[in-house]
This record gives sequence, C-alpha cells and structure tokens, in this order.
Amino acid sequence: MNSVKKAKQNYEAEYRQKLCTPEEAASVVKSGDHLCFPISCGEPTLFVRALAKRKRELEGVVVNQQHHLCPDYFTEDSAPHIKVNAWFTSHVSRQAVQEGWADFVPNYFHEVPKLLREYWPIDVAGTVVSPMDEHGYFTCSLSVAYTMEAVKKAKKVVLQVSPQAPRTHGNCHIHISEVSHIIECHEPLQELSIPPISPVEEAIGGYLSELIEDGSCLQLGWGGIPNSICKALLNKKDLGIHTELLSDGMVDLMLSGAVNNSKKKTHRGKTIATFALGTKRLYEFMHENPQIEMHPVDYVNYPHNIGKNDKVVSINATLQVDLLGQCCSESFGHLQYSGTGGQADFVRGSNISNGGKGFITLPSTAKDGAVSRIVPTLTSGASITTGKNDVDYVATEYGVAKLRGQTARQRALNLINIAHPDFREELMAAARKMNRI
Repeated sequence: MNSVKKAKQNYEAEYRQKLCTPEEAASVVKSGDHLCFPISCGEPTLFVRALAKRKRELEGVVVNQQHHLCPDYFTEDSAPHIKVNAWFTSHVSRQAVQEGWADFVPNYFHEVPKLLREYWPIDVAGTVVSPMDEHGYFTCSLSVAYTMEAVKKAKKVVLQVSPQAPRTHGNCHIHISEVSHIIECHEPLQELSIPPISPVEEAIGGYLSELIEDGSCLQLGWGGIPNSICKALLNKKDLGIHTELLSDGMVDLMLSGAVNNSKKKTHRGKTIATFALGTKRLYEFMHENPQIEMHPVDYVNYPHNIGKNDKVVSINATLQVDLLGQCCSESFGHLQYSGTGGQADFVRGSNISNGGKGFITLPSTAKDGAVSRIVPTLTSGASITTGKNDVDYVATEYGVAKLRGQTARQRALNLINIAHPDFREELMAAARKMNRI
C-alpha cells in the first residue's frame, strides 16, 4: 500500500472515530465555558439546538458570534445559563440586545479575529464545513471571516459537515487533526431569497452605475440596492470583486463577463470574499470554483489590503445621515439594530484606493414618507458608523451628493439637494439656524 492511500485511510478512520451525535458534541460544554460560532451560514445549527436543550444544566456559558441563526437560547430566561455577546445583531438577537438579556460588542469587522485572540477565551468553537477531502481537509465554505482564528484558539472544535456546503478555495481549510467532534448534517443550508427591486432602489442603482467605471473593483452588500446595481452593471467591462459578502447578484456579473478581475492589483483573476449568503444557486456556483477565493476577514476587510486595488467602489446602506455627512447605519437612537460590520472598513479602503469611490445609500424617507432620513443632526444616542472624515458620496433616489473634500456648507447644500422635496425647505431652515449656510 502506497503512503498516499494509507494516509487517506488513516484520515477516514480518524473521521469515524470523531463522528458523534449533536447531543454528544453538546455534552462537552461545561458551565463557565466560552464558545464561538461563525457568522450566519457557518453556524452549526444542530450543535446549537442540542446545546440549547441542555441550557438549564449550565451556568455562565458565553457565546461570541457575529450574526445569529438559531433562536433557541435567545429567551430572557436563558441569559443566566447561556449569555450571548452579539458582534452584529440579527433578527434573532436584536430584541435580546435591545432588552438587555444579550450583550453587544462594538467592533470593526476586520478586527474581530484580533479581538477574539486578545480579549476572549474560546473553550469550544463550532462551524459548518464542506465534506473532508482525501488529504484530511474540510473547508469553512460559506463562512470564513473569523472562523479560522476561533478554531486555532479553541480547546475543542466541533464540525458540522454538510454535503450541501460548497468546497471553496482560499485560506479556509481545517484539518481533521484539529477537530475533536464531527456531526453530519443533511438539512438544507440557510438561504436568503432575492428581494424584489423597488422603484427607489432601481433609481439609486441607476445613478451609481453611471459613476462606476469599467475596471472598477466592487464591494457590495445585500438587499435591493446592491441587486439593482448588479443588474445595472451587466454591460460594464473588466470589473473586479473584493468584498466581504458574496451574493447572487455577483454570480450574474461573473457569468455575464462583466466581472473578470483582470484589472485587480491583488488576486488578479480571482473574486475575493470572506462569507457568502444567498440562494442554492450561489452555493452551487461557488463549489470547487477556482475563480472564487474565501479568506479570513482580517485580510479581506483590512482597509490597506482593500486599497491596494485601483478604482475600488464600496457601496453600503445607512439609516440616517446628518447635514455634516455623519452616517448612522446600525441603530435607531440608542437601540442597537445591527452593527458596524464591514462598512467602515470598505469606506476607508475605497478612500485609500487610487481612483476609489465610496457610496453610502439610503431611501430619502422612512415611515411611508413621514420622516426624512437626511436630518439636521442625528437622533440622540445614534451610533456613527461612517464619520464625517470618511464619507465620500451619499445617494438617494433623488441623486448623488459628493461630500469628501467639501466644506460643511457645501455638504449641507449637496445633501439637501438629494433629500425628498417635501423636506428640503425644513432642512434649509435648520441649516441656516445652525449657521451651516
């Protein structure tokens, strides 16, 4: 028997030895343990549910996670048993954070691996992976981000192996020797359906597509506006992608030939991301696709790595913008709604980039047109996600306002010009009262 075949058999034997039920894996968690789970689709749902069922046996367990899927221990009576530190709130964790039975960790996304390394112990890490290959390696598949750091630091590592998880390229591999427990899962992966594009989103996408040049390197988030932009960019040429989130709209850009990554200065010919979320079509497209690489977030989102590419275009959403250009993208007043995520990372990266452009987008109004999202000053308690020194462009369905390099007076006038017409006079009066114009 040759050495390669023998090694493969040894890996398969080790796999079988570590294979267990979700309940057996959850039994390794002890009171006082610190756990870490990946963002979104990387959450090992079978393990999490089994852990939640034993919550009353535990005291003082702490979970660190960026974006949550399972609601099983997000109840008020769970907090003494399993307390969650949300690094970015989701629909699952939002109420818990706002009402105080979960906590929130402010962060820049690119710094999460370092913060985990320096500030938080990790007794148990769990993640979803693609099936093991003949060399004994799994891939982190849809959720790399801070997963590799958690696995490296953890005392015990639980893998949830999904045959539906795409096998991905890049710095995203975990070896069988690093693993303590393996769970097999045949449930469908979490999917996020493509939302319909509203007229407001279509208008914003149209404005931005006119300002995005051939050869640009894109970062796009998720939602109607990014989908609208992807649709509007299908006839562009030589686009690249260096993004935190890989989505379905980007698949269309790659298949159309609009994205070929030929002008990038780093990873030429490759689409780079740190996590993916979308439909089964996206996941199937990613499987063993050599034109896509998944890397840890401290590499992908590090502003100076972003800025190494020319013509970086970052496109991110916000909730509210004041007349100085300060953007609140994560809270309603003091109530935490989401998190900083990668917005600040990519805004700064696009500012560093030669020829880069950073766009912050928002509908001009909220509450069915009752309130303006462009305001004289941010709501009391609001978190500033993108500061006045970083903001470049702001876009609504009424146009695009250039802010970077502009005076406070010019910023106020430019923003008022893209506010909803019903609120422009009111905003002008407020700007005069503040001596901004």
